[in-house]
Order: sequence, then structure tokens, then C-alpha cells
Amino acid sequence: MGGLVAIGTIMSMITLTPFFVLLFTIVFMASIGKSFGVRRLYVNLLVKIFEFGRQNIEIVRQQQYANITQSEPEEDELPATDSADAGKPDMGDGTTGKANGILPNGNTRHKLSNGGGDAPYIVNGGNSVISRAESLILSPEVIDDTRSKSTELGESGNQHHLQHEDGEEGDREGDAESDGSGEHEGTGFKLSNCLDYVKSGMEAIIEDDVTSRFLAEELKNWNLLTRTNRHYEFISWRLTVIWMIGFLIRYFVLMPMRVLICFIGVVYCVIGFAFVGMIPIFRLRRLVNDIVFKHTFRMITRSISGVVRFHNAQYKPKNCGFCVANHTTPIDIAILSTDCTYSLIGQRHGGFLGVLQRALARASPHIWFERAEAKDRMFVAKRLKEHVSDPINPPILIFPEGTCINNTSVMQFKKGSFEVGGVIYPVAIKYDPRFGDAFWNSSRYSMMQYLFLMMTSWAIVCDVWYLPPMYREEGESAIDFANRVKSVIAKQGGLVDLVWDGQLKRMKPKKEWKEKQQERFSKLLKGE
Repeated sequence: MGGLVAIGTIMSMITLTPFFVLLFTIVFMASIGKSFGVRRLYVNLLVKIFEFGRQNIEIVRQQQYANITQSEPEEDELPATDSADAGKPDMGDGTTGKANGILPNGNTRHKLSNGGGDAPYIVNGGNSVISRAESLILSPEVIDDTRSKSTELGESGNQHHLQHEDGEEGDREGDAESDGSGEHEGTGFKLSNCLDYVKSGMEAIIEDDVTSRFLAEELKNWNLLTRTNRHYEFISWRLTVIWMIGFLIRYFVLMPMRVLICFIGVVYCVIGFAFVGMIPIFRLRRLVNDIVFKHTFRMITRSISGVVRFHNAQYKPKNCGFCVANHTTPIDIAILSTDCTYSLIGQRHGGFLGVLQRALARASPHIWFERAEAKDRMFVAKRLKEHVSDPINPPILIFPEGTCINNTSVMQFKKGSFEVGGVIYPVAIKYDPRFGDAFWNSSRYSMMQYLFLMMTSWAIVCDVWYLPPMYREEGESAIDFANRVKSVIAKQGGLVDLVWDGQLKRMKPKKEWKEKQQERFSKLLKGE
């Protein structure tokens, strides 16, 4: 019995010692912000594996399409009055669906991206279903030009297209002239006035560009994760083997190590900031706080295999200002804090998160407010002004969208932080969804479920761009300034700039928006 215990002890030392040496090496390198380059090699290897998987999927799809076409009757077997394309959808111009790239199951044919010539494969979504013309839409910004050309196409597709298509007023004027009457014939209700609203509603049902921003971004290629919108794990034996090996690596190798690194980071955070808070000398306390702050979030970022590329370091946020960024996930804070020390603002919490907030507050000035105080905008604005008025305080990190968006667009910025004054440091964050979807869908996943998904993803890869500081111009309203900053962030990050409020994720459209459209429609009926 003693021999078995000795053997077990030796085996545990042989297996656990390298594991803990590797673990503490990762933690140490993360704390000093250095890397051996293993994560980048790991990401490059994943890209090659994804490409291999894409090629296998296309080969299987080609075989499926070949089987479908071979099962169709040959031309000489058909009656003389029928063509070889009998049974295929007529496209209205004398051609058939196959000739126009429509497969028998209704999917569109595309050329292979690897130069495979005309060989088709079945697309599994990802493109826009409809293309909408510019029209008046139910939004905070109502378009006043009702005579613009209806042939101009735009990106105004949204979930509430309730306004009249352009050009109809001119058609009514032409009808009045043909009847020889000089009066405007648009007065009074006609059933045709409702057709554009019906059309817009059907477009919104088919494809809603607003609520789709609160869902995970659709991938062009499968990333070997069953949580994505493509499920090809059993399409071929090669992909099945790769998927099973990846599953074992993610859940039984990466996840345990990531959980331990995250736990070490949190413990370091609580103990480190408690120690910093006891330092009596202000300058020394601030210096040590800067070190502990970055160390903490570097370890947390390393716990999700984060690979972050920072650009334009000369525009890094400085003291006494606001750092404004688009918001995809709570991890945004950890990502940005690996390179710069910030003051945070948010609602005061209890429990475990409250412990972290109190630890942070001991070491540096952060703004935590109660829920009742959050409704008092003047009170929060006062605290923000007090913070930015002190040139020693770190910049405040703010996400003006107020909710997480799926990193395909930037939604309406709240004007609060733009009313205070001071310098704004815009920051654009763009995640690569191939390795792991960083978007937190709070209506579907709890925080613990979300962290579990992050720990079992391949990696979190993102680019961060620091942009030139911006100031509010003379005579510029806070709303216009917020929109100008939002536009700059969207352009740099390759994101869609939307006017919609991100709170549509949880709320219905404002009543004022509907009233504006009702007023417009009433003027249309009156011929004004």
C-alpha cells in the first residue's frame, strides 16, 4: 500500500509540476506585459485549421450538388416539348434558376473563393436578403425631403419603416395634369397611400437591421464551435476528428488553465488594491496603483487567451479627460486597461462584484453611484466635472452606448459625458469573431454563462485604435458632438454608424418617433 502511495505521489509530481510551472510563467509574463509569442503562433495555427475546414466543407457541398444534378432526368429522356431545365424555377426572362445561379433548393450559387472556377456550393446565409430604397423611417432623425428620387438606394433598412416612399407625390402631380385639373390630387385618403407602409413592414419582418445588432455576428466560415450559426461537425469524418480534438483541448486543457489564471488575477486584484490603499504617500500610492491596475487586467485578459493589437499609441488617453469607446462586452474594460490606467464609472453592486469595486476604490478615484443617483443626471454630471477638473486624476473610461452591441455597428451615444466639457479621447475596438464571439447577449446569457463561453472559446482577438483627441466646438450641441465622435469611431473600426438607441434592446420605440411619422402622413394626405 505504501508503494502505491509513493508511486502516486511521484506521478502527481511529474504531471503537476510542469503544469504549475507553465501556469505561473504565464501569470508572470502577463503581469509584466510581455509574451513569448506563443499566442500569436496559436492564432495563426487556428487560421490554417479554419481554412482547411472551409475547403473540406466546400468539397462536401460540391459533392452534394453533383448528386442533386445527377439525380435529375437527362435531356434525351425528357419529352420533346420539355427542356432539360424542366421543373426549375423560371426567372421571368426565359432562363431558369440553374442558369442564373439558383440551386434546386433555392440557394444561390457562388464561385469558390479559392479559385475553384464555376463549381458551386450552397451558401448558409450571411448576406442581406433585401435592398431597401431610401425612405422616411421611424427614427430620432426624421428626413424632411419627401421628393427625393426613389431610385437611390441606401442603408436605411430598420425594424420600423413606417414612412412613405419617395417619388409618389410627383406621380400624383402627373396624374392631375393628365386629367386636365390644376388641383393637387393627393388630398384625401387613398388605399395606395398605405402600400409603402405595408412594404416597409414586410421588409422589417424579412430582415431587421436593428434587432440583428443584438445577436451574435454571423460568420462567413465555420470556426469549429457548435455555438455558432453553422454546424458542420458531422459533415465529414475529417471535420469530426478535428472538432473532437478541439473540444478536448478547449474543455480539458485550456479551460482549467484559464480558470486558474483568472482566479489568480482576481485574488491579486483584491489583495493588491487593498495594499495600495494603505500607502500614505499620494505619489507613491498612485505609482503602485498604476502597476497593480495594469497587472490585474493583463492577467484577466490572458485568462481568455486575449491577443490585443494597439494602434496609434501617440493618441493614448491622458489624465483629465474622457476615454470614449464602442461597447461589445464587459471584457472591453480589461482589454483597454492592459495598456492604460483608467477611472471607472458605474452602478454600485453588492456581492463579489462589489468586493472588486471597493478594492478598486481604495486605490484610485472611481465613480460608483447608487441606482437612485443614476436617475439624477445633474448629480452624476457634477461628480464627472469634479473628477475631470483635477489634472492628476486618470481619464474616465465611458461606453456611451449604454449596452453591448455585437461589434458590427455603433449605436446612439448618450450625451451625458459630452455635456460636461473637457477633452474626449475616442477609441475604436474591433473583435475578430472567427476565434470567439466576444459579444455579451445579456438577454440570453448570465454573466457566469458568458464567462464560461469565453473560457471555452479558442481565443479573443481584437484591434484597438487610439484616435486623435476631440473637443466640443463653439456653438455645437452635446448631441452633435456625440454623433461626431461616434462617426469617427465607426469609420475607424469598420462599423455601421446607426442613429438608433441601444436601449431598443430592452424597450419599445419612443412615442415621439411615432407621432412624428403620424404628423408626416397626415400632411401627405392633406397635400401639404
